[in-house]
Amino acid sequence: MAENDFNSKIIAAIEEKGIWFDTQELPKLQEDYRLHLTCVRNLFEAMVNKNLLTPDPYKKDKKISEIIQIENLEFTENERSVTLGIRFSDYESILDFVCNYMKFSTKQLDMEKIRKLLELNNTFTWSNLTENATRPNTRGLAICVKQLRNGAPPIILSLIKDTTHKSAEAIKEINDGLKALAEYQKESYKVEVRKNVFGNPSFSMQTAMSSPAAMLSEIRKHFASSMPKRHFAEPLIQEIIAEELGTDKEERQAKLLAAFVQEKKSAKKEETVDTHEILMEAIRTLGSSADQIGLVCRKFIANSEILQSEHNTFKDKMARFFRNMLGLQPPPVIYNVIIVDKKTEAKKRQTIQFTDFIDSLSKRARYFSSFSVKHTPGYTKIASAPEEKALEFLLGQMADCNRILNELEALDDFFKNEATAVDRTKIKGIKMELTAIKNVLIKVNQHRAEYISYKEEQEQMRKLGIIGDA
Repeated sequence: MAENDFNSKIIAAIEEKGIWFDTQELPKLQEDYRLHLTCVRNLFEAMVNKNLLTPDPYKKDKKISEIIQIENLEFTENERSVTLGIRFSDYESILDFVCNYMKFSTKQLDMEKIRKLLELNNTFTWSNLTENATRPNTRGLAICVKQLRNGAPPIILSLIKDTTHKSAEAIKEINDGLKALAEYQKESYKVEVRKNVFGNPSFSMQTAMSSPAAMLSEIRKHFASSMPKRHFAEPLIQEIIAEELGTDKEERQAKLLAAFVQEKKSAKKEETVDTHEILMEAIRTLGSSADQIGLVCRKFIANSEILQSEHNTFKDKMARFFRNMLGLQPPPVIYNVIIVDKKTEAKKRQTIQFTDFIDSLSKRARYFSSFSVKHTPGYTKIASAPEEKALEFLLGQMADCNRILNELEALDDFFKNEATAVDRTKIKGIKMELTAIKNVLIKVNQHRAEYISYKEEQEQMRKLGIIGDA
């Protein structure tokens, strides 16, 4: 009965742990990766602007569809800008794939994917970014970061410090989570054996319990038919045998159960909710859209240049000639687009002054980036404000983002429709960026709704006298 009792308990515990990973831990790991990706992009852009790294000229031609290991071979000082530039660019691209195209679930993140992610995380040792590092990539990056600091203004120094610190923190959290997931996957495999092999009608538990050798033989005999798509992992099978027949089986069983029910116990102790943190999480999440907004700006600028290049008639050339002769500024680029109201499907014409629009969008991307990471001046300023003001700020920014999304979609359609047949294939679409921004807004709205719900609950409890005034 004891063995059966343990069997049912460990199966239930592992199933609950899987739900915990899928609903809590893995979404958190994905957000940690997104935070790290934001830091990496900010750092990369700063190093490129200072000519410390040379961007990979073939970056756009590389189609990332899986996690690949990045080279960590030695390179000379003269090769650092180009070689490290390519490796850092690859690193950023793979992180982007992980953040935006990989599903974070226990079914998808098997042991092989976990191994590859841990290898990716080890490309740079963010927690020990020193010039004496043994690994070439880390050593080269540390030298670049040191050169980036030289003569930099205080705000850039603060950004560099925060970026590298946040990357180190994020990677540590991710690695700890992945190692915990690896332990879960091993125990999940063992639970599969218990459920499918032990549960096979032909499996003789009486024979299996007679000796370790007999249990191994009985499991091996029924494994292929019970678990046809799984490999026979003998080390894990031996662990099952030790948990059932070992001299220390009680200790093993107790240790396993304690390890996989502790999250549930700790959750029961959690009685208070930090509404301020929920609100700030919503604001940080909103800030994570900065990279996608910046990418939209760059694509739209390229698209506009294509459209403007089509205006090259003799009349256009003469107009440019006389403007140059007279020192006149070129006329503003104006696009007339169709805005579609998502609720009513009503359409209206809107004039967009392109340069002003892009400037405003670029400023918003920089502003969002300023509070996408904890402890930055932008984040601290919002966090120190009363919750009512922070909520008002969030709601205003969400409304702006929804309005801007409509304008982005309208301008995207405009570029695709207005380009000539020859140039249409050169137009860069923003479907992926729009989807990413919409997903961010969905998450922001979820945090906002959670915050409002808790605040309303607290207010009701206060009115009933269950809790006192804050």
